[in-house]
Amino acid sequence: MHPIPKNNPELAALVLRIALGAWFTYSGGLKIFVTGLDRFTRDVGNYKLVSAPLDAVAAYTVPWVEVIGGLCLMLGVLRKGTLLAMTGLVLTFVTAVGWAWSKNLDISCGCHGGDTRLNYWTKAVELAGYLLAFGYLWWMEKGGAKPAQSR
Repeated sequence: MHPIPKNNPELAALVLRIALGAWFTYSGGLKIFVTGLDRFTRDVGNYKLVSAPLDAVAAYTVPWVEVIGGLCLMLGVLRKGTLLAMTGLVLTFVTAVGWAWSKNLDISCGCHGGDTRLNYWTKAVELAGYLLAFGYLWWMEKGGAKPAQSR
């Protein structure tokens, strides 16, 4: 029996892809099947970035992108496209949160259908973590962390 290698960037990328995929699948599924897309439409509208009917278009699209993107991450299919799409989704949310923060809006995140008010500093750290994780996965996808060659 072989021990798990201590420095295995491919394994780290796999674990990260599965964890992010599970999180985004859960998050999107919660919006679709538990709290409801009508609720998420109100949450999107609270950001005051777009008005009706664009708030509904965003609210009815984003959770499905989360679910499909999350599943693709976990399954390792369409990896580069999925990484690009999910990074774009996070960057869009960064923009929305930044906008709401700049307007000092007292809103809930809308991420999981709760009424908990958005803590902007905590959300900024969370979003930075997503961007770092997706950056690492993109780097690995481009061939980063090649094993050292023996002489």
